[in-house]
Amino acid sequence: MEHFIVSARKYRPQTFKDVVGQQAITNTLLNAIDNNHLAQALLFTGPRGVGKTSCARILAKTINQDGNENPDEDFAFNIFELDAASNNSVDDIRSLIDQVRIPPQVGKYKVYIIDEVHMLSQAAFNAFLKTLEEPPKHAIFILATTEKHKIIPTILSRCQIFDFKRITVTDAKNHLMQVAVQEGITADEDALQIIAQKADGAMRDALSIFDRVVSFSGKNLTRQAVTENLNVLDYETYFKTTDLILENNIPQLLLEFNEILAHGFDGHHFIAGLASHFRDLLVCKNPATINLLEVGEQTKAKYHEQSQKTSHQFLMKGIELANDCDLKYKTSRNQRLLVELCLMQLASISLTADGEKKNDKPYIIPPSYFKEKGITPIKVSAEIKEKVEDKSGGITKTIVEQEKTDLTTTETTKTDVALEPITEKADVTENTTTLEVHPIVEQKTLAIKRERKTSGLSLSSIKRKKEHEESKVEKVIDPKNLPTEEFTESEMQAAWIEYGKLQDKKGERIVGSMFAMNIPTLKGINIHLELPNQSMKIDMENAQAGLLQFLYKKLENFSIQLIINVNEEASKKYAFTPQDKYEKLREKNPLIDKLRSSFDLDI
Repeated sequence: MEHFIVSARKYRPQTFKDVVGQQAITNTLLNAIDNNHLAQALLFTGPRGVGKTSCARILAKTINQDGNENPDEDFAFNIFELDAASNNSVDDIRSLIDQVRIPPQVGKYKVYIIDEVHMLSQAAFNAFLKTLEEPPKHAIFILATTEKHKIIPTILSRCQIFDFKRITVTDAKNHLMQVAVQEGITADEDALQIIAQKADGAMRDALSIFDRVVSFSGKNLTRQAVTENLNVLDYETYFKTTDLILENNIPQLLLEFNEILAHGFDGHHFIAGLASHFRDLLVCKNPATINLLEVGEQTKAKYHEQSQKTSHQFLMKGIELANDCDLKYKTSRNQRLLVELCLMQLASISLTADGEKKNDKPYIIPPSYFKEKGITPIKVSAEIKEKVEDKSGGITKTIVEQEKTDLTTTETTKTDVALEPITEKADVTENTTTLEVHPIVEQKTLAIKRERKTSGLSLSSIKRKKEHEESKVEKVIDPKNLPTEEFTESEMQAAWIEYGKLQDKKGERIVGSMFAMNIPTLKGINIHLELPNQSMKIDMENAQAGLLQFLYKKLENFSIQLIINVNEEASKKYAFTPQDKYEKLREKNPLIDKLRSSFDLDI
């Protein structure tokens, strides 16, 4: 049995040109080598499987080449790889520092590649600082890590940092296509697209998935084989689900979801994919954003076709519902019901409350009605020509000139179509609209001569308008004729308490209690009130307007004035603590003290 080499090792890049998706970094390193401007400490950071270690090995090999050696020379004696995950102690770093002092036997540089450098201990980092800052001329350190934030700042400040990015789906798909050609495998573009998406930006993962799928399906790689092997929901599932949603077919939609669960798919994965599908449809509706859709040309055409069936409002509402279901999925006790409820809501977006299809057309009677009756619509242009103000009633009528074209005659009429109040300085603007009038409607239109102007107002409507305007006129009462009846202090206090009870019934309990606790006195016709603090004074002043109106009518005296003073000594009369309440009761009845001492009672 021949030894099998996985594609991730077999197709590992050997030159900078072979590196996928990191052109900015490879060009920077090549220019640094050509210009002799290479730093002695480099830090390669980024996600897994994007080419950090491969670039480190290529760089170590490239800087030792002078053009005279064998092209296959790998300078293994000059390249030292250290796995910091298993060699993370101080002793390991000290051993490395001792090796750094020895110059290379072949080539110009000794390159030390420390992988997963964030796994070094704190003591190991500190022991490595001085050598990393001032290494020998023949030594170059290349540190690689997936978690840059775990490296101490003193190490970061001594390194030239290169951030590797995730490999795009398009780049990964193109590289897989090249690998398939070299391996003699026939692969569908959509199949490679799914593998590239599943890899999530890691080329090593994409090649590993590629090997697994090839082992499953052989030399012919199809989209169906990939979806079955990777257990992923393909585009067709979401296309079918969206069609059922647009058809408002809730029963079939629930059966489709049950079939998806029967195949072993997770409901959370399904609803998250449905939200992404709606996002892709929204992207397809605008030619400027269609490039954001990372799919093949055939699939892109399907997305564009389905996006024409959906409205922008539907997609936005659909994304909102699906995303809300995605957020609630982990905390839900009945997760299947949550997804089914979301699907039913999605299928009901375009339905009214009684289950009928919403009519998003701007007309009430559809054109199909007139076509069935054999009626041909006639286009009519209506132009608002003038606004005439009726001086007596302040009403403006808008005259619309309609030009109606008939088979035999052409006639222009003016008809009142709008009534709106305007001021004398209102600007008159011209608006042009286009209407459609059918013969049935035209027969019922009052025939008016060409330049004749008619009013849409009747005598009765003008009369009612005048009566309405007269009713709005406020009746002004002469202040000299207002009543000023005399009243007693007890009558004033009774009215005061009555107003407080009214406020309490309205729900203003704080205001009501304030009226009950603070009883004013009468001096002449002025009401004097003492309050214990400034905040109560402010509350009373806010309620003063309604209070005075009530007292005016209740006491039949419109000369009453309310004078509010703040007396902090008055606060002593309020009992707040049990001791305060006891003292208050003792002031009213001294025998309470004797009662307490006789029965040895506690306060």
